[in-house]
Amino acid sequence: MPIVVLACSAGGLAALTVVLERLPADLPAAVIVLQHLEPDRVSELPAILGQRTTLPVGFAADGDVLTPGRVLVAPSGFHTLIAADLSIALIPSGAAPPYRPSADLLLTTAAIAAGRQLIAVVLTGHGNDAATGATVVHRFGGTVIVSSVATSTQPAMPHATISRGDITGHVVALSDVGDLILTLVNAPMITPTQLLRGNGGAATGDR
Repeated sequence: MPIVVLACSAGGLAALTVVLERLPADLPAAVIVLQHLEPDRVSELPAILGQRTTLPVGFAADGDVLTPGRVLVAPSGFHTLIAADLSIALIPSGAAPPYRPSADLLLTTAAIAAGRQLIAVVLTGHGNDAATGATVVHRFGGTVIVSSVATSTQPAMPHATISRGDITGHVVALSDVGDLILTLVNAPMITPTQLLRGNGGAATGDR
C-alpha cells in the first residue's frame, strides 16, 4: 500500500487544500498530514480539511493502522511515528526543539517501515524540517516530491530539501503536486529509480 506524507509549516493550510482537493475518495493510498504547531495549541486542521476533500480526515491516534483512502493528521503535542506494522505511534513532543511535530521523525520512521512505497511531499514552511527525513526516504527507496520555491508561500522548507541534491525526485508547481501523487500511487510497480530514468535521470519541474 502506498503511503503519502504531506509535511508543511507556515502557509500549509492553503497548500494542503490545493493538494488534497485533487485526490479522489477511492485513493489507493494512506495519507498522513503534518503541520508544525505549538504543543499547547489545539489544531482545527482535520475539521477544516474535511470540508475541502472527499477523503475522510481525522487526527492520528496511537495504535491507528494506516489504511488507503484515509487522511490522518499529526496531533499537536506529540511526534507522530510509523511502526514496522504500519501503525501510528505517538510520543510527547515536549516544549523543546526539534520542530513540533517533527517531519524528520515521521519521515524517517515511515521510510524504514514502508520503503519504496513511501511518497514524501514537502510543502511550504519556515525552517529546514523534513530535509533530513526526505534524505532517509530517498535512502530507503521512497519518492520525494517538493513544491517549487516559486509556488511556495514560505520557501524555506522546500529549499532545504531541494538543496540536499539528488534526493529529490520531483520538484513541481504546487498545483501539480496532487496529480503527480495520483500518477505515482496508481503505478505501484514503477519504482522511483525507473521514474527518474524516464525523466532522463533528472528531477522534474523548476527549482
